[in-house]
Amino acid sequence: MIEELLPPGVTSSEAFDDAAPAPLFPAEAALMEGRRARRRRQFATARACARRCLTDLGGRPVALLPGPGGAPRWPSGVVGSITHCEGYRGAVAARASTVSALGIDAEPVGPLPKGVLSLITSPEERAELAELTSADPSVPWDRVFFSAKEAAYKAWYPATGIWLGFRDATLALSAAGTFEATLRPPVPTPVDPVYRGRWLVGPELVLTAVAR
Repeated sequence: MIEELLPPGVTSSEAFDDAAPAPLFPAEAALMEGRRARRRRQFATARACARRCLTDLGGRPVALLPGPGGAPRWPSGVVGSITHCEGYRGAVAARASTVSALGIDAEPVGPLPKGVLSLITSPEERAELAELTSADPSVPWDRVFFSAKEAAYKAWYPATGIWLGFRDATLALSAAGTFEATLRPPVPTPVDPVYRGRWLVGPELVLTAVAR
């Protein structure tokens, strides 16, 4: 599914369960010690997807440990992103010489928990969501909105190391399957704060991706 949202030069791998064997590197296994078995399986499957992406780029499988902020540390010269939710684990990667930033997110189809929407949106964004919902109520627009902001942040943070909250971005969604996120960092940076991406809704999943 995720490949539908990606430009040329980006590799992807995904899984919809944890049935396939997914051994961890020792440092990754140590990181998962004490975690619930379900969480360990999700982590392992997602890392296996990421290593397949690295292999497709001509690299070798390596341990992918979290860096500052929790984002995985990819090998030098590679950018990538990992996501997982109920029923989905996925990863994307590309050469940094081809793509400067990547961010993906997966969410289950269905409305956000009560109260979340008001925490992550401005009044203007909620008005936009209301218009989209009125035009096509079959799309879980609040989930798409949440996921798109997540994907934009995942692309932003590795490039800047600057943490942002949901209110630090203004998102414009298009019914045509695209979006644009304008981020507002607390300090000036040389990184372009506008991220464009694509979204897709399947029977059970919302997927979003940012690549530039």
